[in-house]
Amino acid sequence: MVEAKGLGLTFKTADGDVIALTDVNLDIRKGEFVSFIGPSGCGKTTFLRVIADLEQPTSGSITVNGTSPADARANRSYGYVFQAPALFPWRNIERNVALPLEIMGYGAADRKDRIEKSLALVNLEGFEKKFPWQLSGGMQQRASIARALAFDADLLLMDEPFGALDEIVRDHLNSELLKLWAATQKTIAFVTHSIPEAVYLSTKIVVMSPRPGRVTDVIESTLPAERPLEIRETPEFLAIAHRVREGLRAGHSYDE
Repeated sequence: MVEAKGLGLTFKTADGDVIALTDVNLDIRKGEFVSFIGPSGCGKTTFLRVIADLEQPTSGSITVNGTSPADARANRSYGYVFQAPALFPWRNIERNVALPLEIMGYGAADRKDRIEKSLALVNLEGFEKKFPWQLSGGMQQRASIARALAFDADLLLMDEPFGALDEIVRDHLNSELLKLWAATQKTIAFVTHSIPEAVYLSTKIVVMSPRPGRVTDVIESTLPAERPLEIRETPEFLAIAHRVREGLRAGHSYDE
């Protein structure tokens, strides 16, 4: 789904060049759940934005679903879930989910069917006529996920969507996201700052270093597909979490 080779991105600023990414080599295969973890400013979100054609690399190459990011965007090959729900307050939940479908020119009957299916996937049936301010933060984020699912893209890009939620809600949404991934077989690229979240959700964990952002480790998970929350207390889970933590420590120079 995504193939990056020698990818680099340097921002030109008034204070000089800022190297956001350097020599990133990474494959994301169809159906994988890949988490990106690293300290703030390491390029996790920037890499997601490169996939989405919101930023253009200055070196190396990247393909998305076999095409350039620009073509993948034009072909609606991905859905994007932002850190904040980014719902329009004057639109109810049904009309928020409908927005990309309206832009893409889907007919009314098709829109209705897709909205119903997407809201069912995130367990928001019955909330179609509610406005964002009438929902909890977790429910708002589920609505934003439904919006990204509505046009049935193969790839879902998620930029730390649960970072602002409390731990109880976050645990619940992590569990629900795994069920959603199993039901849809989407390929998911997921940015997080949480080691337990990355280990719990992922089939592959990409550990990144501080700026200039580079991949320091790629960890293939050995956890089973069925993952109750209690799996986080098992030796297998803790061993993977330890490797992630060591990768973060090895890539971070505290003298910088």
